[in-house]
Amino acid sequence: MTMTKPLMMGAVAYAPKVVTIWEGFKEYFRRHDFEFDYILYSNYEKQVEAQFDGSIALAWNSPLAWVRADRIARSRGQQARAIAMRDTDCDLTSVLVARADCVVGKSGALADLKGRTIGFGAIDSPQAHLIPLDHLRQHGMLAGRDYTARRFDVLGGKHGDHIGGERDAALALMAGEIDAAWMIDGNHMAFSREGILPASATRIVARTGNFDHCNFTVSPGAPEAQIARFTELLLAMSWDDPDVRPLLELEGLKTWLPGRTSGYDALIRATDDERFYDLEGNILATDYRY
Repeated sequence: MTMTKPLMMGAVAYAPKVVTIWEGFKEYFRRHDFEFDYILYSNYEKQVEAQFDGSIALAWNSPLAWVRADRIARSRGQQARAIAMRDTDCDLTSVLVARADCVVGKSGALADLKGRTIGFGAIDSPQAHLIPLDHLRQHGMLAGRDYTARRFDVLGGKHGDHIGGERDAALALMAGEIDAAWMIDGNHMAFSREGILPASATRIVARTGNFDHCNFTVSPGAPEAQIARFTELLLAMSWDDPDVRPLLELEGLKTWLPGRTSGYDALIRATDDERFYDLEGNILATDYRY
């Protein structure tokens, strides 16, 4: 008897829980007679490249990885498709936080930031570096001209998924080393719960527009029948299933949604303005280490 070749997915090992998550997904798919397996990568750049050498049929991609995959595909006359995302991937915002006892931002004007030092996450973090830079640029504020940008680079290549850079920026803010710090809204709330940013000790100075986060990206040439079955089973995962709920909780969602790419405009603009990738998906950022 010939076994069906498993559908291979790529995921980035940004935390130990990643193994638990995808082993659980593998078992879920197997219970539904669908052969699925995964390969873990140390960084998104290698994962995206693997989507074009036949190694993986799809990838659980960061938004920045999606931008690169889409550009590589287009440059080759191919197509990368976003087939699914978490409910928690949609319509997110990042916030610029200052200490409550500081005059920065009290007037509600970004001009208060002129001459100040602003903290950002890792160089490859969409939510804590690229999109915040774009937000400030759209309001006439340029790093190096109007303010000093201090990056907190942690685990390059993980595209900020580990949130370590955001946490370090928050700690530096409370230590008085910087005047304000960018972080995704959910991490701002998490840091408040952890006591890193006590609610009474900070305030939000600015907020980005809405953007989307991760998606399952299909590799060019992936087997369509298997992708269709994978998508069907994925979208059918139920919060009410006691075997499934722990996996959804670990991955930070309640339900899977069909993929969309309409929420990446600010990131695409920032990718160009910061010269992170070119239109063919080549890496341009000279100080990027992964």
